[in-house]
Amino acid sequence: MSKDQAPAKSYKTTNKKKEDDDPGKLIKPADQLELTEAELKEEITRTLTAKNPHAPHNIANYKFHEGAYKLTTVVNHMAVHLVLEGCLEYQDFDDSQSVTPTEELTEDATREEGEESDEELSFDGGEEEEPAEDDIPIPEPKCTNQFNFIERASQTINNPLQGRSCQTVPPPRCNYYATACQWNIYDVYMAELQKQEVQKQKQKEKESDKNKKKMMLIETPSDDITQVSKSAKLLERMVNQNSYSEVAQDFKYFEDAADEFREQEGTVLPLWKFQYDKAKMMCVTALCWNFMYPDFFGVGLGSYDFSKQGRGMLLFYTLKNSTYPEYIFPTGCGVMSLDIHKRHSYLVAVGFYDGCVCVYNLKNKAQDPDYKSTVNNGKHIDPVWQVRWQNDNSLNFYSVSSDGRVVSWTLTKNELVFSDAIRLALDYTVSEGPEGIQDLTNASGTSFDFHPQIDDLFIVGTEEGKIHKCSKNYSSQYLNTYDAHNMAVDTVKWNPYHSKVFISCSSDWTVKIWDQDYSAPMFTFELNASVGDVAWGPYSSTVFAAVTTEGLVHVFDLAINKYQAICQQPVVNKKKTRLTHIEFNPANPVVIVGDDRGSVISLKLSPNLRKKPKGKKGRDLVEGPEAEVAKMEKLLSLLRQPEQSIVFK
Repeated sequence: MSKDQAPAKSYKTTNKKKEDDDPGKLIKPADQLELTEAELKEEITRTLTAKNPHAPHNIANYKFHEGAYKLTTVVNHMAVHLVLEGCLEYQDFDDSQSVTPTEELTEDATREEGEESDEELSFDGGEEEEPAEDDIPIPEPKCTNQFNFIERASQTINNPLQGRSCQTVPPPRCNYYATACQWNIYDVYMAELQKQEVQKQKQKEKESDKNKKKMMLIETPSDDITQVSKSAKLLERMVNQNSYSEVAQDFKYFEDAADEFREQEGTVLPLWKFQYDKAKMMCVTALCWNFMYPDFFGVGLGSYDFSKQGRGMLLFYTLKNSTYPEYIFPTGCGVMSLDIHKRHSYLVAVGFYDGCVCVYNLKNKAQDPDYKSTVNNGKHIDPVWQVRWQNDNSLNFYSVSSDGRVVSWTLTKNELVFSDAIRLALDYTVSEGPEGIQDLTNASGTSFDFHPQIDDLFIVGTEEGKIHKCSKNYSSQYLNTYDAHNMAVDTVKWNPYHSKVFISCSSDWTVKIWDQDYSAPMFTFELNASVGDVAWGPYSSTVFAAVTTEGLVHVFDLAINKYQAICQQPVVNKKKTRLTHIEFNPANPVVIVGDDRGSVISLKLSPNLRKKPKGKKGRDLVEGPEAEVAKMEKLLSLLRQPEQSIVFK
């Protein structure tokens, strides 16, 4: 029974072991968490990236060519988890079929055992049996290396060695013994710089000589004409003076004898008419005399019809030659204003319709301006109505435009430097401090003028009909505001003698004289037509002239008649032409007027229009600036109150 039952027990135990070793059965660890079906079905997404979160990002290496530590931009994100070196071989190799060391050891052991058994048999006296040929093992080559090893060598041709050498001029040397201090080093460097500058000057002189020689070779017959241009110009003036000898005689000697019989009236005598053929369709937009050369004046040509804007022109005439201008500068845009520097008479500041300001140099033969404003250096965005040089010494001028900016322009070596003096607004509340300032929409400036004695003070006229007294020291507020006209203020000018008096004119038919201390005008004159321009007489504080669109020239002298003009004379045809500007000559009793046909007419004032007051014994009083100020002050003393102002119709 025991023998029969023993195999059954062993059979059952082997079956249990098989069941436990079943690879398909899942074995649950004892510490495994028990999850619900919802938790088991929940999908958890994990994103694998190539970046190693543990990789350092602030590794710095020393850069020898820069001499500093620099952070590396490339970071190695590879992480090595396992490195295992093996000795596997590819089975197709010949060396892999050779006997491995383990097999070789087993074969040697079996061979030795066989030999021992044979020896024992032979010792017992049996016959030795020779082994068969088939049983003799064939020796195979041993594998000296587990890997396929190949050794190769090659030898290249070495480049032949080359030796190069050069010889230069050795630098100059000298022995110098002195105490080393900063002043000695400085003197040596300065001496070396002077030597270099001398060498540069010599090279420039050589280049200039070469250029002169080339120019001499390239000279054309036209250059021969330029050599006699001065003589030809003098000859042309002589011919014109002979042709218009009567006009020249009237300019120098004629005096209207009828003035002796009319004490409070005068006339103007037409002299020369300046007309350029290519400027007949343009309008005279600016006039200016040259103070250094009283017979020389400039004319700006453009258009006041803003729907028909085109090219412009800048002309310069002299009273010695009325047939042809001395200088001609064509411009791509209409000229709106110009001013000639009083000391540097060859510099001319010009304002254009497109907002540019330029400075022309009459010494240069080129027709392009030396300085021109652009969008990058403060160009106006609206027409420039007025330009004025600041004073006689500095190269600085101002401009006013419809964009509401009064800009200061300074001439430097290569460009115009701008700075805004003031930005006009429709309303600035005048207060003592900057806290009471109210800045609203920009106002449009039309004209301005600087005080003859105070450089920082100036007045500005606007399109809204107001006049603002401003200062360069207060760029954010007005010193005073005058409700001057019902339409745009065309011109404002300070009296050249009295420091408190200025004049204004407008298209509302009026000319007004103001005292800066009073908000109401002292004198108001209605001329029954739009007033284009007004100007003070340079020889008297009480004389001024105005032109209207009906072609009339009005000349006033407040010392003779405070109520009406002492001269009212038509100059051009009323129906076809209208006058735009007027200017007094600074030295001669002459005025020039411009019209909308591109022509300029010169007029001589009769003796009554430039008459000096008589003394008790009938002698002319020699008056100076103080006497002119006293004369104007006497007139204004009676009109200090606004209700006592004089209105002439």
